[in-house]
Amino acid sequence: MAAGLHRLPLEKPIYEIEDRIAALEAAPLGGQQQESRRLKRELVEVQKKVFGTLDPWQTVLVSRHPNRPKTSDYLDLVFDEFVELHGDKSFGDDPAMLSGFAKLDQYKVMVIGHQKGKTLAERQACHFGCAHPEGYRKAMGKMKLAAKYGLPVICLIDTPGAYPGVGAEERGQAQVIAESMFLMATLPVPIVCVVIGEGGSGGALGIGVGDRVAVLEHAYYSVISPEGCAGILWKSVEFKADAARALRFRSADLKELGVIDAVIEEPAGGAHRHPRRMAARLKMFLARSLRELLARPRDQLVNERYEKFRRMGVFLEGEAAG
Repeated sequence: MAAGLHRLPLEKPIYEIEDRIAALEAAPLGGQQQESRRLKRELVEVQKKVFGTLDPWQTVLVSRHPNRPKTSDYLDLVFDEFVELHGDKSFGDDPAMLSGFAKLDQYKVMVIGHQKGKTLAERQACHFGCAHPEGYRKAMGKMKLAAKYGLPVICLIDTPGAYPGVGAEERGQAQVIAESMFLMATLPVPIVCVVIGEGGSGGALGIGVGDRVAVLEHAYYSVISPEGCAGILWKSVEFKADAARALRFRSADLKELGVIDAVIEEPAGGAHRHPRRMAARLKMFLARSLRELLARPRDQLVNERYEKFRRMGVFLEGEAAG
């Protein structure tokens, strides 16, 4: 790996082995090949061990990794012929929300997704993936366009939450998120939503109502960020790890609770280390989901989507639970 890449503390044993491999391969040819092969086998096992035992807060760190593939990366690696569509026809164009026509194998689709940016300038322009009301209005406009032409909608979610500024609130942030969720609940075309990094609060839900909702293995999907939860409950961000454990927002927890439909396994070492392999797995999931959903009548699609979300959060106590 390049020396300039961001290194998480939890990845220290992985980088140590990689540095040893790099040193062996840079040395003059000798008897190093056998040792190099042994270290590469060890590297795979260490990656599996490290990323197979992440605690909730470490999962957050991995989901926020600067080198983790963004929506723009998946547009290049998963889709063909992407044509970006801009603006909400009301206020402006929000760079934190990407949208446009694309092709996925033989399927013509509408892709909508959060964009965090890669360079500091891009991140600042995108407000680190926090969309404004005009971003969600743009998304709704493109969803309606997809419904007009009978195109499936694919949503890639990667945001810590909707932008919380005064201007966003003045332009109806909460209202427009609610309107977007209502629209998605009734849209007569297949909708597939995937949390590729962070899935925070209403900012994620604004494009998160779908027939299939999946989360990448080391992403998280939560009503609030761990820092926000710690600030409310413990009055200090120092308790963010405790909040992360309490929120149960990891992919395995979400699947167990019935909040999502599927977990997309990441390559050993995480998506930030193997973006192309991760993109191949994401593409496989999307293609399979579209094949299943497009075979269903539209009325059935909408009814099943509605019932799925109505069932969430329902639980029984006492004798009724038995």
